[in-house]
Amino acid sequence: NDSYGWHLQYLTIIGLSLATTTFFFALLSDATLSPRLFLVKNALSVASAPLEVLISILYWSLRAIDPALVLPDWAPRLALSADITFHALPAVLLVLDLLFFSPPWTISALPAIGLSGVIAFSYWLWVELCYHHNGFCPYPLFEALTTPWRLVLFGGSALVMTLSTYSLQWLYATVNGRPMTSGEARARPGDAKRG
Repeated sequence: NDSYGWHLQYLTIIGLSLATTTFFFALLSDATLSPRLFLVKNALSVASAPLEVLISILYWSLRAIDPALVLPDWAPRLALSADITFHALPAVLLVLDLLFFSPPWTISALPAIGLSGVIAFSYWLWVELCYHHNGFCPYPLFEALTTPWRLVLFGGSALVMTLSTYSLQWLYATVNGRPMTSGEARARPGDAKRG
């Protein structure tokens, strides 16, 4: 609690914050029927859903290999229900929101790669800044990796997030029976209901 960056050192907390903000705008747009709030919610969803999918993939994969890679020795162990709530449920809920309550995303290849890269490498810079002030990294894995391997980790994470974006677009098209192309009209409230 007293360290530089507070809980926002953790990608999980950053992802939860973005997911919460996305659902806040979803609730506001539904309550007010505001087209602008709906567009804000959809714009946030383009970043938050793939990020939460990435967090779930990274966390559960690393935890399966060795829990000590993501949980420091001094940290209390989470109950399974809390672990699922933090590291799986946000991804599931955001994907369900995309599939059943949102219009198709219109993000194309270059912006998806750019967004994923900016998020991954901004987080790396943030971790380094926190390390400079605190003398420790938020996840034990970061301390175990040399700089070249951190580059591989964050670059690979950007790639996985980009692939998550495309996988979610494919899943949307499969579930909703129509392709997601970059030439579609801008999303409007009620588009999801019209099908």
